[in-house]
Amino acid sequence: MSIEGRSDAGAGRRLKLGMVGGGQGAFIGAVHRLAARMDDQYEFVAGALSSTPEKSIASGNELGLAADRNYPDYATMAAAEARRPDGIDAVAIVTPNHMHFPVAKAFLNVGINVICDKPLTTTRVEAHELQQLVQTKGLVFAVTYNYSGYPMVRQAREMIAKGDLGEIRLVQGEYPQDWLTTPLESTGQKQADWRTDPARSGAGGCVGDIGTHTYQLATFVSGLELDQLLAELTSFVPGRKLDDDAHVMLRFKGGAKGSIWASQVAPGNENGLKLRVYGTKGGLEWTQADPNYLWFTPYGEPKRLVTRGGAGAGASAGRVTRVPPGHPEGYLEGFANIYTEAARAIRARRDGSMVDHEVMFPTVHDGVKGVVFVEACVRSSSAGGIWIKV
Repeated sequence: MSIEGRSDAGAGRRLKLGMVGGGQGAFIGAVHRLAARMDDQYEFVAGALSSTPEKSIASGNELGLAADRNYPDYATMAAAEARRPDGIDAVAIVTPNHMHFPVAKAFLNVGINVICDKPLTTTRVEAHELQQLVQTKGLVFAVTYNYSGYPMVRQAREMIAKGDLGEIRLVQGEYPQDWLTTPLESTGQKQADWRTDPARSGAGGCVGDIGTHTYQLATFVSGLELDQLLAELTSFVPGRKLDDDAHVMLRFKGGAKGSIWASQVAPGNENGLKLRVYGTKGGLEWTQADPNYLWFTPYGEPKRLVTRGGAGAGASAGRVTRVPPGHPEGYLEGFANIYTEAARAIRARRDGSMVDHEVMFPTVHDGVKGVVFVEACVRSSSAGGIWIKV
């Protein structure tokens, strides 16, 4: 296969990136910054990096932001960057969930493109408002469902779209973790504290944190559209206010069935995201812990291994592949693919050119679907486990 480096040299300049959240003590902010720089597409120049002015400024100083672009809060940042002739092209939002909506709205209103962590918002009403605002403003809005950036996930999607599996019958996704097996939030651990707090996380706990990832991956790969779901959400840890385990049954339009299990109280599981898809002609299986490999089983034949960059990998996987087969690509590279695809769309908008039809990243529309999924799961479970039409 042909491998070549990626750079923005031919596009005039790197895009200027700002960030809200992701300061001291945060995990995901550093991931976003690394992903944004991996393909030489962005330059991180501005931020309001924490929930208090003091911590925001301290965090920006640690990361080397210029004093005049190290902001005490997101509102000040949005207004100032919109006024600057060299203002940011996009803002990355990496705050707890409850802040996604007001921050995204503030930057969209001043004409700045948005790259937002999932879930899009904590309510369906807010999600639809952002969707309408994006359409009105004509801006790029990416949601970092990062697992859809893996090359072999793109490969699976391409194979299903080509009909290699025939008519899809079954989709099974699972995402077990074990890090919340004990009441970690009671120790003040930052990541556990906000994720188990309804005021900051929203109505869904585990189902909103990792269940929504599983759902997006299942629909992205299969191409199916959800019709109904039935969910049982459980808080196994005494006193925990949000679910830490989710079982969801799915009915797709067209007759296919599916299921999702997401858990943060399954000892022995670190980040066990897995997807299986079965059709009339064969099946596929992909595991996030071993992401460079995709297993394909035509019905009645032995399993076949398709590798990233290897024989059998198609154009969709090749588009987001950086190095030859045998040199593993993983979590950061998959994340970077979302940033790079969004950069191509932002440049096309900026330059008034057409977006390459192959550009692919989760949009605000995918974000809305994720919020609708979480709300439907909560409604179904709260009602004792009934089917909910979405």
